Amino acid sequence: MNWAALILAFVTMQRLGELVLARRNTRRLLAQGAHEVGAAHYPLIVVLHAAWLLGLWYLAVYRAPAGQDINLLWLVLFAALQVARLWVIASLGGRWTTRIIVLPGAPLVQRGPYRFLSHPNYWVVAGEFLVLPLVFGLAWYGLVFSLLNAVVMWIRIRAESAALGSQ
Repeated sequence: MNWAALILAFVTMQRLGELVLARRNTRRLLAQGAHEVGAAHYPLIVVLHAAWLLGLWYLAVYRAPAGQDINLLWLVLFAALQVARLWVIASLGGRWTTRIIVLPGAPLVQRGPYRFLSHPNYWVVAGEFLVLPLVFGLAWYGLVFSLLNAVVMWIRIRAESAALGSQ
């Protein structure tokens, strides 16, 4: 059995499902009078995430040596990150989206992981960008994409913080 393909199929389907949910939530929020902030950098996020996942498919499935091992410790940590991802999504409920959507007058979410830290979704993503490549023994890949993600998140968090602070 090709464990890398199975793991990456799960992550790919998860991300596609999340895009459907995010799009539905975005449409609903916009219909309620919300507006989008930081739309100019959104394509950069899409390209970064798509490149990360496609690159993992290429390196961990198509270019991997036969019988490549999966690091179970990193896989368990990645599974924990998926639980954290679900916690973030559940905490935001209908306000979770992949874009920065501001609903004027709506209070900031203070439940779930938002009680403990700012921008928990971005912390989860940062972990995923590093940990999933480590599952497949691709430390260099995780490091490169973690650095790229840090640059994008710097842009993203500044835009989101400014938008939420001006509410």
